[in-house]
Amino acid sequence: MTSPDQTLDRASFVYSIVIPVFNSDQIVGDTIDRVLEVFTAAGLRYELILVNDGSTDGSWGVISERAARLPGVVALDLLKNYGQHYANLAGLTQSTGDYVITMDDDLQNPPSEALVLIDKAMAGHEVVFGEFEQKAAGGVRRIGSRLIGSMNSRIFGKPADLVVTNFRILRRDVVDRIIGSRTAYPYITGQALMYSGDRANVLVRHDPRPIGKSNYSLVRIMRLVLTILFSYSSWPLRAAAVLGFAISFLSLLLGGFLVVRALVRDTVFPGWTSIMVLVSLFAGFIIALLSMIGEYVVRTLQTVSTEEPFHVVRRVGE
Repeated sequence: MTSPDQTLDRASFVYSIVIPVFNSDQIVGDTIDRVLEVFTAAGLRYELILVNDGSTDGSWGVISERAARLPGVVALDLLKNYGQHYANLAGLTQSTGDYVITMDDDLQNPPSEALVLIDKAMAGHEVVFGEFEQKAAGGVRRIGSRLIGSMNSRIFGKPADLVVTNFRILRRDVVDRIIGSRTAYPYITGQALMYSGDRANVLVRHDPRPIGKSNYSLVRIMRLVLTILFSYSSWPLRAAAVLGFAISFLSLLLGGFLVVRALVRDTVFPGWTSIMVLVSLFAGFIIALLSMIGEYVVRTLQTVSTEEPFHVVRRVGE
């Protein structure tokens, strides 16, 4: 890491810009042109990696044509729509730069602001997240961002004063750790927090989407929430275990009540009390035991999982 009064020379490094593309044929061409214009004017060495995440419009045609024609542009076509974090991981895997920048395909992250991320990273930070001066996003996405932000704090230890976004720059060693984690359920933001020590924010613009509407929906946000919970946290299993033990405790209380009642009053159905007590007690224990076994199974599967989480079917460009 550099000293506080020393910065690195940004012209000394190569930058990989990774852009997941999904149903953006009307805007992604402008995004490509703007990125190339900014980095060329700044005199920086770069590669632009565009990852088509199962688009159903003409996005692949746009990015593959640019990749075939323009040096430094690579287009990847995924087998199907895996999701933004899988597409980002595909781009990270193919990247070769000293730093990797991830950004959206719709110009809400102005390419010129990537230079702001780079300048902040030159202070020696491993990861720099763009903090939007004013976020131009809808209400559903804002609520989802707050929910996911809370989970990032609890699960990945995000500092309270750090704002995380998908517009970020990652140093090569952090990228290599993310790629090497071999998880079947990538979550790049959380992994960037897990595999870095020195993170920072820098203020950047966030522009309104010039064409179309965001592909984020409530369903996609909830799917991401569930992925984070069940892939990076044992909280659901522990909650189930606590519930199981609570049921067992309540079963003991109920059993005690039924036993006392049977002693002081005649039982209409002989044996009913003992059956109810045993069923309630063992049901609670079974839930608790299954939850604990499930936690070990999940941890084991995450450890031994080696299957590729995505498949690239076509590549165009250098």
